[in-house]
Amino acid sequence: MPINQSILPEFDREMATTRKFLERVPEDRLDWSPHPKSMKLGDLASHLTHMPGWLGFTFAQDEVDVAPGGKQMPMPKGKNRQELLAMFDQSVAAGRAALAAATDDTAWMKPWALKSNGQALFSMPRAAVVRTFVLSHVIHHRAQLGVYLRLNDIPVPATYGPSADEQKF
Repeated sequence: MPINQSILPEFDREMATTRKFLERVPEDRLDWSPHPKSMKLGDLASHLTHMPGWLGFTFAQDEVDVAPGGKQMPMPKGKNRQELLAMFDQSVAAGRAALAAATDDTAWMKPWALKSNGQALFSMPRAAVVRTFVLSHVIHHRAQLGVYLRLNDIPVPATYGPSADEQKF
């Protein structure tokens, strides 16, 4: 089985689950955060919308610099739930297309680097980037979003089994 075919079902399931969380983002609480050191709810949701699309540059480039010349790359922020979902759907479509097009000779084991202002933050094989920098990263921030929802008395979707709010999944 090709590597991409072994990952696509996981990608599809994780993105469908993540969309359920984003569908519940309260538009009137986008500036809310649980702690001064925490991201605002709208920023966290916006961050989640971009991650699936990162698969595009993971396969197209050997590195990406998130702050070239010391200037942080701009990441659009959703102003409401509709924008967040549209951004997410576009990102998922682009990420899925990149993953689906990645063949076993796409250099899955070739090192890929994340840089900031020219400095390497990490370098690892593309296969590890797909799992950690994209999929696990989405799961991590989705879990954070679940806590934000809970703290705002918004029902948390079932994920890998029932939640306290949804007994079916």
